[in-house]
Amino acid sequence: MQKLLLLSAGLLGAAPAVAQQPAGAPYRAAARKVNDLVHTQLAVRFDYAKRYLYGRATLTLKPHGYPTDSLRLDAKGMDIKTVQLRALAGAPGAAGPNLKYDYNQQQLLIHLGRTIPAGEAYTVYLEYTAKPDELRAKGSDAIGEAKGLYFINPDSAVAGKPVQIWTQGETESNSAWFPTIDKPNQKTTTEISLTVPAKYVTLSNGRLASQVPAGPGLRTDTWKMDQPHAPYLMMLAVGDFRITKDSWRGKEVSYYLEPKYAAQARQIFGRTPQMLEFFSERLGVAFPWNKYSQVVCREYVAGAMENTSASLFGEQAQGSARELLDWEYGGVEREIAHELFHQWFGDYVSCESWSNLTMSESFANFGEVLWAEHAHGADAGAEHAARSLRTYLRSPANHTKPLVRFDYADKEDMFDNVTYQKGGSILNMLRAELGEDVFFRGLQRYLTQNAFGTGEPHQLRLALEEASGRDLNWFFNQWYYRAGHPVVTIDYQWDAARHRQAVVVRQTQGGAPFVLPLQVDVYANGRAQRYPATLRHAVDTLYFPAATQPDLVNVDANKVLVWQKQDHKTLAEFAYQYRHAPRFLDRREALIAAEAQSADPAAQKILAAGLADKSPALRQMAIEMLDLKNKAVRKAAAPTLAQLATRDSSLLVQAAALQALGKLQEKRYAPLIAGALNSPSYRVQGAALQGLLPLDPAQALARATAFEADNQGALTIAQVVVYGRAGGLAQWPSMLAKYDAADPNGRFGMLDAFIEILGRLDDATALEQGLTRLRDLTVKYKPYVDSGRIIGLLQQVQQRQATRPQAAQATALVTQAVAAIQAAK
Repeated sequence: MQKLLLLSAGLLGAAPAVAQQPAGAPYRAAARKVNDLVHTQLAVRFDYAKRYLYGRATLTLKPHGYPTDSLRLDAKGMDIKTVQLRALAGAPGAAGPNLKYDYNQQQLLIHLGRTIPAGEAYTVYLEYTAKPDELRAKGSDAIGEAKGLYFINPDSAVAGKPVQIWTQGETESNSAWFPTIDKPNQKTTTEISLTVPAKYVTLSNGRLASQVPAGPGLRTDTWKMDQPHAPYLMMLAVGDFRITKDSWRGKEVSYYLEPKYAAQARQIFGRTPQMLEFFSERLGVAFPWNKYSQVVCREYVAGAMENTSASLFGEQAQGSARELLDWEYGGVEREIAHELFHQWFGDYVSCESWSNLTMSESFANFGEVLWAEHAHGADAGAEHAARSLRTYLRSPANHTKPLVRFDYADKEDMFDNVTYQKGGSILNMLRAELGEDVFFRGLQRYLTQNAFGTGEPHQLRLALEEASGRDLNWFFNQWYYRAGHPVVTIDYQWDAARHRQAVVVRQTQGGAPFVLPLQVDVYANGRAQRYPATLRHAVDTLYFPAATQPDLVNVDANKVLVWQKQDHKTLAEFAYQYRHAPRFLDRREALIAAEAQSADPAAQKILAAGLADKSPALRQMAIEMLDLKNKAVRKAAAPTLAQLATRDSSLLVQAAALQALGKLQEKRYAPLIAGALNSPSYRVQGAALQGLLPLDPAQALARATAFEADNQGALTIAQVVVYGRAGGLAQWPSMLAKYDAADPNGRFGMLDAFIEILGRLDDATALEQGLTRLRDLTVKYKPYVDSGRIIGLLQQVQQRQATRPQAAQATALVTQAVAAIQAAK
């Protein structure tokens, strides 16, 4: 599962990522296995008008460790029609008696009528009706809803919107559309037959075994998965999809998109065969399933989902050729890598319980880094790893939760920045500690030892210990079963008399000190000498021989430790680090240090060097760090910004440079910025439009209006910004429509523009429309944004409306909005 993250700049707060664990939360053991699923056979058809699924399930099971006379199935909100025993040992396939059962709308307790010995197979047949839209099921931060089966526009009421059906099983929602034992430690082979209108395409797990007519206008497709997988990974999708097919080692690789996006299928998903080869080679375990498909669906409740052999993506994974120009690795390509890595970690070997979700999601997060390194270079991998770690560190609530948790309030709470981002960062750190070859030999051992089964961190530890010959209890106890991370200060002392360099590292976090193996590079005369070291105490002093005072001491030279640090280097040392240390994070740290001392000419030189950095991310970062209010900086940077705005290989850098040029408010750059409005990139056009706004508001408004026929993404947000600053009531309907069509990130990007125009419009209806939307947006996402700042912006509207006819209404609306925001959790 890949979460959708809220990334609006300037609005993120330091609030919890998901709910904190309440005191006294119950211990969450792995589900007891009374019966083992062996095979699941489903035959389903759909009632589009009622949004029902009519199903027949034939389940083969075996008592696990002891004889049993009952079977407990998860079956949420169903009408149960028939429960029958179909086969016992010695009478395969024979019809058996109807069985008695108890049902509470959540679980179905079936009385088998006899005691069945452990290990003896038996089969139960059920007929039922699933009613997912009548469920009241709670979702999570990662998974918006939990009703399992979703009908999209089933009555074709919305013109231009496709009719689709799709499923979302994680965590335990598939039992809303078929009876099963809905736990991650169950594994079953599957056969799913879907009867659908013949005009539609279907997708499910495994291979398409048959397609047969099923009556006037109907067809039945049967999909078979002959290898066992967890119930939550079963899926189906039905709709008008166009299929684009590739192959990898003789296996089908296919991409299902809406017809209007089919031409971009290989631009979006075309690197999948390369990913399959890379991950198979790196892990030493070939992709285990008989095919791999990826489907894009409307109104999906999460980012994407790793259903076995058939990953499902939200509509962010399809776009026009122009939209694709602006896509970054951190978007869809990252999601593709994430879900594909799950096919090993999560599907081939599933987490034993939701407490051990790290064995799935942390690995998928780590897989994103691996692919970035391989496909885009070391800087891209390090950039992605660093962004992931910052996401974990940003929220103090994350720091109180261990990676493996047995005391959560709700299983949905496990889908957080600890399980994803911290867990992935820990794996990256462990890779550096063990070395590439040993680490991946350990992963291969873990996968092969637990193939088609389940795993937990102890099994990973044992596999890595076998591969390395090292005891790793200390690492797993510290990083998997303990909350938090080191918080350190680093100081340097040069002892000329003893010809040695001292490094003092203080751990200031609460609790026992962390054990931290690391590498230290000591630079002198342009060369680095590497020393291994291990921190074990609240205060550690490390000594290194040095004939002369080092130019730089680089602690954690591999830049992989999960920690927060205050590194007390001088600006001159950071300048040396930028020029000589080899890693992306070395240069990034130097840029951050320079921004903090931007008035210093030495800092300005570092930032100027950053404008030519080999990493597009650091070039963009350096642009955004420039203090353009400083005349010397403006004069020195302007020519470079003009070059970057027109010639840089990265559209993100071009866009950042265009916005920076606009802030200079120098008329000589107006033609350059206006010229960028002809770019094929929506992102560059949007930046140019915002750059033009302070130079020529009237022209910016005219150009923004001209883009009404074709705008997406950053250009749409830029239009709203221009309308907010330079427009009036005539532009309000367009602003409102764009806001309503935007995702949460887009809406927060429009917030300042809404505040700007609402402060000056003399229209009571517009005022209510705007303030109500901003209130509702902030209430919904309060845990993730700076709600105090938004309250301040709303109060600005009230102040600006104080002398206008609707002043009383503005006061009432703002007062109500502030109260609702403050009351929200």
